[in-house]
Amino acid sequence: MHSNLQKHIHNYLDTRKQTGLLRQFTPCAVPQNSKNLYLNLNDYLQLSRHPSVIQAAQKALENWGTSSGGSPAVGSYWSIHEELETVLKKWCGFEYSLLWNSGYTANKALLSALPQKGDIVLADRYVHNSILLGTQEAQAKLIRYPHLDLNHLEDLLRIHTHSDRTVFVVTESVFSMEGDYPDLREMSFLKERYGFFWIVDEAHALGWYGPKGNGLVAQFGVEKNVDVLVATLGKSLASQGAFTLFHNPDLRSYLLNRTPELIYSTYLTPAATAASLAAIEVIQTECVMRQPEWLAQTLQLKNRLAKIFPTIPLYDSPILPLVIGDPALTLSLATQLAEQHHIYVGAIRPPSVPKGTSRLRLSLHCNVEFDLLGDVLENFFRNVVTKKA
Repeated sequence: MHSNLQKHIHNYLDTRKQTGLLRQFTPCAVPQNSKNLYLNLNDYLQLSRHPSVIQAAQKALENWGTSSGGSPAVGSYWSIHEELETVLKKWCGFEYSLLWNSGYTANKALLSALPQKGDIVLADRYVHNSILLGTQEAQAKLIRYPHLDLNHLEDLLRIHTHSDRTVFVVTESVFSMEGDYPDLREMSFLKERYGFFWIVDEAHALGWYGPKGNGLVAQFGVEKNVDVLVATLGKSLASQGAFTLFHNPDLRSYLLNRTPELIYSTYLTPAATAASLAAIEVIQTECVMRQPEWLAQTLQLKNRLAKIFPTIPLYDSPILPLVIGDPALTLSLATQLAEQHHIYVGAIRPPSVPKGTSRLRLSLHCNVEFDLLGDVLENFFRNVVTKKA
């Protein structure tokens, strides 16, 4: 390696280490064979170990093999992919759908392909990195409005709405680092008033919310006003990949012709596709009836911990952020929880969150023993607060 490159790499890693921001990958035990509680995973409905989902993936392996074999542009768009697209669009109330290899890929492709030079993208301050990078590639003007501030959003819409350009509004439904969400019904009213192009990322809401487990867009009843819904197959659907939904058929055709992320990538495996199909069935037949229970327990837990962490957004989403502030302490506390209580949580540090807001991020799931978890966390963090004092 050239000495200049070696020096650059060394300095970068050393800086991250000194500031408590160095990332490392640590292998975990197989979940079902351990006493560990994994709250660093986004398997919100615990379907990755559901017998029907596993059986569907196994059957697909036998029928289709281990790989899709290539890009969908050259023939690796199989009938099972089409079947999943059909199920997804009917489930969520849209007319057209398209599968992607990941949610990151889908967001980045959408925001790099749809906005044109001169267009305006109005994005919530806390939208995912994939959305920001996609917009940068598109050369559209990106304006980030304060988190969940729909009054400010409307002010921006008044200023920037014009017949000679497209204004895009982009939001997550459940925000991945806060666990809160906007008033999608009010955003729908703004859409009717200003006619912007509306993109909603449902990654962390699908399965957890909705009358059929079909997300917050469905729960708020605003499907008809959303131009593109994006969601992942890798969280509540317990598989891998992502999808986008549309009402306009030209959008689907444009993206599959325009985006290199689809044209040049090997497509979703049949096993992952079959697992998602099975997960959707399980959500509608088994999970939805339990939804009121886990929503109530989640909000109760957050209210309980808010006595120690008053910044917790009091929403009934599965994401529970415990803001610590210092990145080194955040990492240390995550390690202590794992070593002392076998509870694994995400240690989220900049640049994933703003400087000074490093946090432990807990991804709750529907089978958590909420009262017991609350007892453990209360005792653990009270001791931490006492030691700091």
